[in-house]
Amino acid sequence: MTGNYMWDEVSNKEFLIGTNPDSRLSLWWNGSEPLWVTLQNVGKNVFMYFWPVKKIITLSSSHLYINSPVTFNINQSYILCVPTSRQADMAAVYYEKIDVEGHHFGPESPQVRTAVQKLDLIIQILNQKIKESNMVNKLNVLLFSDHGMAKIQWMEKVIELDKFIDMSDVLKIMDRGPVVSLWPKNTTYQKVTLQVHNMRVYARQEIPERFHYRKGNFVSPLTLVAEPGWFITKNKKTLPYWKNDSREPSAWQNGWHGYDNEFVDMRGFFLAVGPDFKQNVRGGSIRAVDVYNVMCWILGVDPLPNNGSWSRVEYLLNGFESPFQSDTLCNIVLLGVLLLVFY
Repeated sequence: MTGNYMWDEVSNKEFLIGTNPDSRLSLWWNGSEPLWVTLQNVGKNVFMYFWPVKKIITLSSSHLYINSPVTFNINQSYILCVPTSRQADMAAVYYEKIDVEGHHFGPESPQVRTAVQKLDLIIQILNQKIKESNMVNKLNVLLFSDHGMAKIQWMEKVIELDKFIDMSDVLKIMDRGPVVSLWPKNTTYQKVTLQVHNMRVYARQEIPERFHYRKGNFVSPLTLVAEPGWFITKNKKTLPYWKNDSREPSAWQNGWHGYDNEFVDMRGFFLAVGPDFKQNVRGGSIRAVDVYNVMCWILGVDPLPNNGSWSRVEYLLNGFESPFQSDTLCNIVLLGVLLLVFY
């Protein structure tokens, strides 16, 4: 799994962010084992809500509960009862609204602020249920995002590939946005690697190691990476407009993610509270791949080989020394600050 849009040269199959039947094939998912599968294999119960892989046979079992990815709202408080009623060893909820509003209206929009406020209210209810169930010292709660969001300006910062290369020299193009995968025809490999302002072109072996990307099964011979705020597409006709009140795909996108992860706006947040975590600690930056090791540790399972670094996260946990001085902020203030940083 290397992106929302992928192509397998061997089978000539496409993955189109789950919208086509071939996206359900196991070949896209077999490169790694999700944590919830690992937990089920050792006899633990897992509840997954609003996860976007409902019908992937290789990822599901009789112990796994996955809902359709619909809007999570405050009326669905039954979901919050699962962890406090001891029905599951782990329960996870994917909340998509902030991401959707960020794409449509931009990361600093009133719509994003409203979505964050709704999530904040849900977290307040969860905290109250934890207290009422006397599980404050028994339940760990983790809240984190998988990426940030950058403001984009369509029509002003668009890189139209067909203005720079002859598309007849291209075998395949997948995705659009900050990162685009391109398969040139063998005889025109060098011709396609034209330098374009505000975009970098990487041959597979040249992709920076810190991306943890170039060894993926579906990585193309050329990977195009836009500078922050710029958007790569074949031409403006292929831009991913969204349906607004007109019910036609005509509205501009105002936010996007997937840029170089050194770009500050791409950073997410990580918050955690519970018996396995130290209190009032505000640490340095961690990477998204580090969260997996934390979750394995508090769940009591051995992590599979991964790109995370234990040294970046162990100080957050009870029983480990911290290289950082404890912060005096209480959990509720820390939560508010980091949620504001996120949007």
